[in-house]
Amino acid sequence: MVQEQAAVIIVGAGPSGLATAACLNLHSIPYMILEREDCFASLWKKYAYDRLHLHLDKQFCVLPHIPFPHSYPRFISKQQFLSYLDDYVSHFNITPLYRRCVELAKFDEASNKWIVKARNLACGEVEDFTGRFLVVATGETSNPYTPEIQGLDTFPGDVLHSTQFRNGKAFTGHNVLVVGSGNSGMEIALDLANNGANTSIVVRSPVHILSKQMVCLGLILLKYIPVNMVDTLMVMLSKLVYGDLTKYGIIRPKEGPFFMKVAYGKYPVFDQGTYNKIKSGEIQVLPAISSIKGNEVMLENGKTHPFYTIVFCTGFKRSTNIWLKGDDYLLNDDGIPKPSVPNHWKGKNGLYCVGLSRRGLYGLNADAQNIANDINSLL
Repeated sequence: MVQEQAAVIIVGAGPSGLATAACLNLHSIPYMILEREDCFASLWKKYAYDRLHLHLDKQFCVLPHIPFPHSYPRFISKQQFLSYLDDYVSHFNITPLYRRCVELAKFDEASNKWIVKARNLACGEVEDFTGRFLVVATGETSNPYTPEIQGLDTFPGDVLHSTQFRNGKAFTGHNVLVVGSGNSGMEIALDLANNGANTSIVVRSPVHILSKQMVCLGLILLKYIPVNMVDTLMVMLSKLVYGDLTKYGIIRPKEGPFFMKVAYGKYPVFDQGTYNKIKSGEIQVLPAISSIKGNEVMLENGKTHPFYTIVFCTGFKRSTNIWLKGDDYLLNDDGIPKPSVPNHWKGKNGLYCVGLSRRGLYGLNADAQNIANDINSLL
């Protein structure tokens, strides 16, 4: 049984963990990162579709202390972001311990330290790690979630999660159903339609559709005026640009887009061209699924449609509640902070979380700096 110690144990080597490591590095605070995958930023490197770009202006997506190259465009591609992360890791000499799957983390009052047990997936051995501080950096998108649907096991075609989808080239001429109308669902549906697939998308809940420019304007305005005023403007602009969405099967929520983001973690859709495909009929909007029988998908409106492939863009679940023990203050059962912003990042007994406040890369930047500064003040 391997035993290692550091002042800080970081769980997760995604952008949140890397940002925290960089900030600790600047304070010369020793740390270790435990990562269950075989690389850092695995969601970006291994589980993201090809056409993915950061949905926000690069000024809202930069990690602490290292700016994006001046040559980068306003909206950065997946490959550009990965190149930036490669340079970031190299600059701060960040060396995660890979293929370590954390199975237990608990605070030991006798030693005043966190004890973390992680399985080394390379050899199967459980290793022990101890640290005065524990940072949960496992992200909002840790475990892919596919809902249970009656008859899904009878579907003869491919059933994919968005993390398994790369591009639509293999689906030309096929009937493909995308389930989920968030940003991944809308963008994957667009990619399928662009590649000649007969594309349908299930839009079960009301959704705001905004352009990237609208969202960037809203984020700037939020610094100066209340969220309800910004939301009123966003809805007004959306109606002006996109018109009445109900004739295409899409309903706008009664609550504003930025309010919903803060209250429920529900992002508005950043339109990349999907709206025009829906408007032209190249993408068909369908209501919720009631059941599946073979390749026939039964909808709640009673109609059935045959499909070749189903792509579930239904999000993720967090597993923190399974391995983190003794915390009844910081994180809820879904792995989201209980305290509200701006006090969401700090728990008790040296426990912290970064990148879990549903504020994306912009939020984790501030979290990482706050955590490193706080730990530095306690040492």
